[in-house]
Amino acid sequence: MGLSVQKVPTAVVLRPLGLGDLLTAVPAIRAVRAAVPGHRLVLATTEALRPLAGLIDAVDEVLPARELEPLDWTGPPPVLAVDLHGKGPASHVVVAALHPERLLTFDSPGYPGPTWYPDEHEVRRWCRLVAEGLGVAADPDALDLAVPRVPRAVRDVAVVHPGAAYPSRRWPADRFAAVARHLAAAGHDVRITGGPDEVELARAVAEAAGLGPDAVLAGRTTSLELAAVVAAARVVVCGDTGVAHLATAYRRPSVVLFGPVSPALWGPPDRSQHVVLWHGGVHGGSGDPWGSELDPALAEITVDEVVNAVQSLP
Repeated sequence: MGLSVQKVPTAVVLRPLGLGDLLTAVPAIRAVRAAVPGHRLVLATTEALRPLAGLIDAVDEVLPARELEPLDWTGPPPVLAVDLHGKGPASHVVVAALHPERLLTFDSPGYPGPTWYPDEHEVRRWCRLVAEGLGVAADPDALDLAVPRVPRAVRDVAVVHPGAAYPSRRWPADRFAAVARHLAAAGHDVRITGGPDEVELARAVAEAAGLGPDAVLAGRTTSLELAAVVAAARVVVCGDTGVAHLATAYRRPSVVLFGPVSPALWGPPDRSQHVVLWHGGVHGGSGDPWGSELDPALAEITVDEVVNAVQSLP
């Protein structure tokens, strides 16, 4: 069903992508709210991310959306529509079809706006779009989310998240298992997280680490429950995934393994809680984030490096 007609003026923000994409856009979404404080802010994102969108204090309503598909919008034209999806023009068309009074996009043929810079950090890119386009301050560090209720059984655990969307971003399972084994030996209550399609991977890591089946949370948590686990975690070890951005949002100690994409583009803010491991300079910079083979820069990261990084966390 489409969005019902609202009597208050409405602003629509488009971001129907993955978990990490949503979380890196939170400061920009908050800046949009600051620009139109009397408007109802509707976030067009995937149905799967609806629960997490509810943790963003700037969002009033979620409009289920799919990437680059028309929005199911039945209300009057919004006062403002903002494309936080991409550089266009394919995504610009989606928001322009709402016939907003004002449209904010990056510059592309037929759509004037701020210039897109390919080497800009994802968080700062969207903050700059909103700041330049709407004339408001946008704080790139405003990444925090509300904290869901955390079940007592998963408080203060060490989260090891071995999965990633593509093989090029997936550090070897045996190395994750070695890290999990070290954490358990150091007295941590280790939990292996992952999505429904990562259950077998998580089980393999847990078994190789000498952990029991209860340590595997993969496939057993909703997105909101996963956020709760990370929010209360003692430490998080993962690749460049949405879980890394959850650790940032909750300021939890984390070690994030980068490759093929540089942390200069997607890494956490410069805080003592987050340690980034990256050997991309040896291999000429960013590789293929959608590759079918382990990225050479990611392969360079050793178990000892990760263990030492964990030990260095405050």
